[in-house]
Amino acid sequence: MKEFYNIKIIINKELSSIRLDKILSKKLNKISRTQIKILILNGNVKKNKEIFTDPSYIVRESDEFDISIIKNKQTNYKPEKINLDIVYEDDDVIVINKQAGIVTHPAPGNETGTLVQALIHHSTNKLSTVNGINRPGIVHRLDKETSGLMVIAKNDFTHVKLAEQFKMHSITRKYNTLVWGVPKNQKIEGYIERNKINRKKMSFNKKGFGKFSKTNLILKKSFGNASLIECILHTGRTHQVRLHLTSINSPIIGDKLYGKSKINQFGKNKEYFNKFLILKNFPRQALHASHLGFFHPSLNKNLKFNSNIPEDISNLMNMLVKY
Repeated sequence: MKEFYNIKIIINKELSSIRLDKILSKKLNKISRTQIKILILNGNVKKNKEIFTDPSYIVRESDEFDISIIKNKQTNYKPEKINLDIVYEDDDVIVINKQAGIVTHPAPGNETGTLVQALIHHSTNKLSTVNGINRPGIVHRLDKETSGLMVIAKNDFTHVKLAEQFKMHSITRKYNTLVWGVPKNQKIEGYIERNKINRKKMSFNKKGFGKFSKTNLILKKSFGNASLIECILHTGRTHQVRLHLTSINSPIIGDKLYGKSKINQFGKNKEYFNKFLILKNFPRQALHASHLGFFHPSLNKNLKFNSNIPEDISNLMNMLVKY
């Protein structure tokens, strides 16, 4: 669980009529202006007790700002020679096809063998510093068992511009996934918040608690008791696809955190029992980030990347056809 420390700043006459990000970078001199901008965009700044996300706001006398800053235990991680599937690279970004089983960044229990160590080795540490030395270059993340496309920032300017796109949901993202059941084409909307009992989980609700989320589902192929689904993300919340699919009684094959209690019903049909056993033993969540599109801030053009379904999920689908 992340720990924060809080700083309060009250604007006096001398400080008024200056941009908010400039004021905060002056007051918080150990944090760069680009990092300040990320803090504001991520909702870590409150103006007069309400979350405020406009870095260019011209402050006024008597404005009161509360800033929540993550306490980072800074560690100099060593480069590790880990194979990377690089789809695209230039002076500003790296687009990788992450393999399943690799953690995005170091955390308790996963201090080595992560994507961060692989990126440090590959780039000779020429990565953005916006998120500190614990997460160099990391703009967004994929779960350990999720495979697929990620964009990495090689400098702070690019990192901030990409983070703004994620914040505005202008990044285009699609996932391919194998799920239990045969859900229809539909749109799922609701709110996602941290689970109050298990802090490793998130919770989905329709009551407005947490952050709004939206996913479109397209049925690509049915296998009787399972389906290949394309998920088009309109927002990018933590565990969004996994929660949305569980909410319609079609949890992702191999998802050990969500929907385990729902899968036994799919083994009751004798016609599909062999398929049920095959699916139940799949070792990871069958989720793949298959499409990523973003505006490149230096090239001034949109880039789009696609990644084929990985071999383990493809082999699983072939077995479902066979049986």
